[in-house]
Amino acid sequence: MEISKVGVAGCGLMGHGIAQVSAEAGYDVVVCEVSQEALDKGIGKIEKQLGKAVEKGKMEQADADAVIGRIQGTLELEDFADCDLVIEAITENLDQKLDLWKQLDGIVKDEAFFATNTSSLPVADQAAATGRPERFLGLHFFNPVQRMPLLEVIESGATESGTMGVGLAYGEKLGKTTVETKDKPGFIVNRLLVPYLLDGIRGYEEGIGSVEEIDIAMKAGAGHPMGPLTLCDVVGLDTLASIADVMYEAFGESRFQAPATLQKLVGEGHYGMKSGRGFYDYSGDRPVAVDPEL
Repeated sequence: MEISKVGVAGCGLMGHGIAQVSAEAGYDVVVCEVSQEALDKGIGKIEKQLGKAVEKGKMEQADADAVIGRIQGTLELEDFADCDLVIEAITENLDQKLDLWKQLDGIVKDEAFFATNTSSLPVADQAAATGRPERFLGLHFFNPVQRMPLLEVIESGATESGTMGVGLAYGEKLGKTTVETKDKPGFIVNRLLVPYLLDGIRGYEEGIGSVEEIDIAMKAGAGHPMGPLTLCDVVGLDTLASIADVMYEAFGESRFQAPATLQKLVGEGHYGMKSGRGFYDYSGDRPVAVDPEL
């Protein structure tokens, strides 16, 4: 089955990026949010990104207008009815995702494919909430979707090979580097990355260096494009904490346990770049390191 129309549930941090790159690849896109305010905010981010591309000469205005023209914003799940592929990009909460899939399964045409953008939750658990587990897979994008080249295409035990083929073809049309992986906690990237990020936080707690010193050291000493605490802010501290909880429950190893500083920041509503503050304050012209004050 050829994919021509893509539905994206959620127009937030990840959803707006998925909608944008899908429309840029030529797909008709329906993106749904729970409120007009959230929808307008997400569409506004897309328009801003396209505007920057035009200003820098990377895109013609006519092409940017065409991309926006292929995106339909909605508050109604019913508008996903004739989509060929529906991608979930809502908050990292299994109960909320399961509720969404149960609703969508009764709305979207039977031959359509479903995909979750989860960064840690089991794909199989979500697939089981639908009547089409063989047509269900994981499509794990990375933030920011518009710039990060990787797409993890995740196979659950029930995913048919043809469904994986659809996911891989979709990713390739988006210009992504695609890798196939199994439905294991953390998949490939987060299985390796999350313990490193959590160790960066624990190192800060133990006084091995300041926020800036730890980041500078890993950039200059390990050749990383950004330090671990900056990357924590980019990923989203709430998302990181959620991934850590899932992986700690799965493996029971202390290296996956969320450190006290991470829990404190999340509890205070400091989620990193998306909220304006995390290990850094993003309210000024440039990020400024913040002492979380243990």
